[in-house]
Amino acid sequence: MTAGAQDVTGLLLSRIRDVPDYPKPGVLFKDITPLLADPEAFGALTGVLAGLCSAHGATKVVGLEARGFILAAPVAVHAGLGFVPVRKAGKLPGATLRQAYELEYGTAEIEVHAEDLAADDRVMVIDDVLATGGTAEASIELVRRAGAEVAGVAVLMELGFLPGRARLEQALEGAPLTALITV
Repeated sequence: MTAGAQDVTGLLLSRIRDVPDYPKPGVLFKDITPLLADPEAFGALTGVLAGLCSAHGATKVVGLEARGFILAAPVAVHAGLGFVPVRKAGKLPGATLRQAYELEYGTAEIEVHAEDLAADDRVMVIDDVLATGGTAEASIELVRRAGAEVAGVAVLMELGFLPGRARLEQALEGAPLTALITV
């Protein structure tokens, strides 16, 4: 890691607040709202993620509901790329592609507008946190079902004690997975 990358990582880490026992006892929640409120930290994060889009030849950025929208939209603007939201099922009007995925207790579904991605698109998937990998894996499947290629997945923070990375390895088919911070 270069000195510049270490500086950015340190800046980002310094703006993530630990909230004990939230949302339930025993959980240490990583709150990114102080990072978003700091224009220097948020700008640095946006710049790093936009650089990843460029390095991996992305033509579009997908953001995952809901905090992924907050990160991915300014990254798309910074990188000069289109932004495509992946939303919970039933939130997008018109024709959509839908993908189910497993949760700890049950299933959920996400959707994307089919016409927002094309066969010549290379898509960078961006989210705030990689935990179990279910939502990211489902979004990768949606991108491919729309006919586009996955350029990579980038997250602000990876919860290294959960199996998200291992779950995504096969789904990524060699595309890169970048976590700026691992906790």
